[in-house]
Amino acid sequence: MEDDTACPANATSPHTPQNDTHHAMFNAAIAPSSASPVSDRTNEQIASTAHAVIRLIQCSCCSRPLRAPLRLPCGNTLCRSCLPPIHERTGITYPASEDRKKGFACYWGQEDGCTGKHCLGDCGADVLLGRLVDVFDEALCNSSPCLEAPSGEKRGFRVTWTGLRDDQPEKVVKSAGVAGGLLQGLYGLVKRGHFDYDASDVKFEVYGPMDLEIQLLERLKETVRNELDCQVCYSLILDPLTTSCGHTFCRGCVVMVLHNSDLCPACRRKLNMDSTVKSEPINRRVSDIMGTLFPEQVASRRDASFQEATEQDDETIIPLFVSSLSLPTMPTFLHVFEARYRLMMQRVMQSRERRFGMVMYNRASRPQQGLGRSQFMQYGTVLTVDRYELLPDGRSLIVATGLYRFKVLSSYVVDMYYVGRIQRVDDVSVMEEENQEAMETSVAGSSSFLAANSSGEQCLESMSTQQLFQVGLDFVRKQHSQGAAWLHPRVLLAYGDIPTEPTQFPWWFASVLPILEQEKYALLSTTSVRERLKITSRWVRKLESREWMARSRPSLTSAL
Repeated sequence: MEDDTACPANATSPHTPQNDTHHAMFNAAIAPSSASPVSDRTNEQIASTAHAVIRLIQCSCCSRPLRAPLRLPCGNTLCRSCLPPIHERTGITYPASEDRKKGFACYWGQEDGCTGKHCLGDCGADVLLGRLVDVFDEALCNSSPCLEAPSGEKRGFRVTWTGLRDDQPEKVVKSAGVAGGLLQGLYGLVKRGHFDYDASDVKFEVYGPMDLEIQLLERLKETVRNELDCQVCYSLILDPLTTSCGHTFCRGCVVMVLHNSDLCPACRRKLNMDSTVKSEPINRRVSDIMGTLFPEQVASRRDASFQEATEQDDETIIPLFVSSLSLPTMPTFLHVFEARYRLMMQRVMQSRERRFGMVMYNRASRPQQGLGRSQFMQYGTVLTVDRYELLPDGRSLIVATGLYRFKVLSSYVVDMYYVGRIQRVDDVSVMEEENQEAMETSVAGSSSFLAANSSGEQCLESMSTQQLFQVGLDFVRKQHSQGAAWLHPRVLLAYGDIPTEPTQFPWWFASVLPILEQEKYALLSTTSVRERLKITSRWVRKLESREWMARSRPSLTSAL
């Protein structure tokens, strides 16, 4: 049996055993003459622990157990039905999906790293958390006979707390009395929405034995623990990262998976988080559940992971092939005949991942940050070998594909070839990309003198990302229809057909367009699709104005 009361926070509650019939009935049910209120410090800790455990799966908006939990980009979670009002986002053309045109203001504002505004397309279901809520419900709603109190023993509690009154700013003192177990009774209050998520000054008055609560808590922990193994490493999830498809893994495991594939290990859906995986916020609810219920296991797991990371620090050290420009997602064709690079490639082929870095010659001897006037340019691309053909005389023919860009921080020489300590270069998040587009187009649109240049053409900064993409796409299609030599079928066979995605277009365009590599090199240090599309649009305008003259197509094979 349960009763709820509320009174102003600065007033004395009128609900006493003498004038509260419900309270008197509650005391009669759970506090016979042989029972007395539990005041032992250990039991107070158990009651406090019970509150902390139940709060782990409680929605911060409706105060009920999370229903169809929705993961937000800031790492917080709420019920899908508790999502704030949706509004249309303006000034955004890339990505062009419908769910990215809708947004909302986050309940958490700008706290704990939250930007305060989110895109609906960045939110998604949380499969693991939904399962954990079900585990709590099954454990706390279905009472096991072995966990029932012996016949004649009464159990129950009264809890008082300070909370809001019906979404009003005024805080009041509330109380509730429940007959039965502490964990089950408190969960029942939460399930009915009778116990505030933001409850403060929580005090318990518990009657009956507490050993059954400890047994139930241990059983709950055991059941929850069975759900918390990563499906990649099969260990306790460390730094839980929830993907766009709703599955949760260790952050390190997601990084490892994305080095080899862009598919979710659980459902095989495409993961569009390669460039942001290290900056994505962790799943805070799952992290809190593990930290509260299994602090020692989390600490042990983190220590082991730190040791593994220390042992794998040499992953940032990579052999450098100083030759020409290579680009992410694009193939590179190599004919290797120099002795130093023969040796280097033999070692690459013996390594597990078969990767090396490609950097351009620094032909103009330009100073490179931290490297001085090095023989190579500072930015390059990590390649993975797809095909390796060793010729009888020791030469080799190699086809490799670009994976990601990097910046060389330092280098040294091993057996006549360079080895570099590198730092990966990633794009900003899609949300930042959209904000950049909205800001640039709105500023340019409000300043008419920025809208066009001296020749009457629209200023690139004032163009939407989709318009910038269309500039390059229209140019390529026009050249293709006119039979341009650099778009010969053999070239398209090697580098692929004309891309229809803005993310892929700059890399493809730079691979096939016969202009100086020094011009293409500018793409490697960019951190957004929009930046790269502005660069390719400038190329188009220079070519159309005859400022540049297209050179003949270089050979597909770089010979060294």
